Amino acid sequence: MPITDRAARIASEVLAPAVLVAGLLLVVGWHAGDQPGVSRWWGLPGVLFTVGIPLAHVLRGVRQGRLSSHHIPEREHRRIPLLFGIASVAVGLLALALLGAPREVLALLAAGGVGLVVFTVVTHWWKMSIHAGVAAGTAATLTAIYGPLALLCVPLVLLAGWSRVRLSAHTSAQVIAGALVGAVIAGTVFPALR
Repeated sequence: MPITDRAARIASEVLAPAVLVAGLLLVVGWHAGDQPGVSRWWGLPGVLFTVGIPLAHVLRGVRQGRLSSHHIPEREHRRIPLLFGIASVAVGLLALALLGAPREVLALLAAGGVGLVVFTVVTHWWKMSIHAGVAAGTAATLTAIYGPLALLCVPLVLLAGWSRVRLSAHTSAQVIAGALVGAVIAGTVFPALR
């Protein structure tokens, strides 16, 4: 395997949506903990509902042979896991709201839910890159929290997009569209609700 393909595979795994969402929730939860009396660990239950439960569903599908990979490369196989993810995020958002989670964590779950809905609708016709969408959404969310310094993570968005094109998982148009949608949703929904 050429070194560029190996690098693309590593980047695709390290910058996978589940990895980025889990990390982002922990960062947002930690940041929300700057408020007096707020635990820094609110991101953990968010990770359970946005990553743990949906990823377990996908991995079960892979083990049963219904899905070919945890990246779900076939567009027609994405709808059910995405709908399952939407349901899990909705339950998590409701549970965390009832438990008194900080507003920033709830805003991030809501923005993620909106993103899942948009990607699910588009997936009916076209395979927009969720990798690129989550990477760009992560950069937009971090910028909303930490300001322009967080723009230093934009090269990771480009790396995620490059990896998906290099591995022939998406076209350049699918990566660009995914990144734009992810950035717009995270850049509008999250700041509006936080």
